[in-house]
Amino acid sequence: MTDGSDVSDGDPARLRAARETVAEYASALSDLTPGRTGNLSVRDGDAFAVTPTGVAYDAFDAADVPVVGLDGERLAGRMAPSSEVPMHTGIYEHARPGAIVHTHSPWATTMATLGLSLPPVHYMIVAVGREVPLADYAPYGTEELAANVVAAMADAESDAAILANHGLVVTGPDLETALENAHHVEDLCRLYVRSSAIGEPNLLTDDQLATVEERFESYGQQPEDV
Repeated sequence: MTDGSDVSDGDPARLRAARETVAEYASALSDLTPGRTGNLSVRDGDAFAVTPTGVAYDAFDAADVPVVGLDGERLAGRMAPSSEVPMHTGIYEHARPGAIVHTHSPWATTMATLGLSLPPVHYMIVAVGREVPLADYAPYGTEELAANVVAAMADAESDAAILANHGLVVTGPDLETALENAHHVEDLCRLYVRSSAIGEPNLLTDDQLATVEERFESYGQQPEDV
């Protein structure tokens, strides 16, 4: 694995649409995470475009956005990729979603510091699964953290995970959905922490969640019959 320090831009057309999407949506991280601590990526085939490391979300354009192979090799982009490339590659290799969002959003990170997973306290949790598991702690940017996150999400059959003493990661078929679901999880973490301060939250049962999952299949605007 390499950080691609010898890459100035590589193929400027490589994953152009994915890089444009990353540049377009990066500023949305500022609503979820402090400073420059979040990152996001969009996969296309055997590579993905990811936010650059340590750069303000509005301070780069599509040509700056790094492209990284699923083996971790930097392929294109004028800037170095996020330090969390191992976590992104690990998730893409295992679950192969279309996009990943990683944040240090305050309520999810509160859960992370308490060592808590998010149980089914509200039906909107089915946007990512029936729970949001807690991944064991490991230093940021490491293969160990990537393995912990992948294992937690796989065991819980969830599209999201709370990272112990760290933050939150959410996946989705596309970046817009992943960001939307990151907001959902953050809101549910806030709800859970606040309700737990008053009493023991009432949790939804598996049967109740199954009903919600079934109803969600027809939620929203559906194609008209032809």
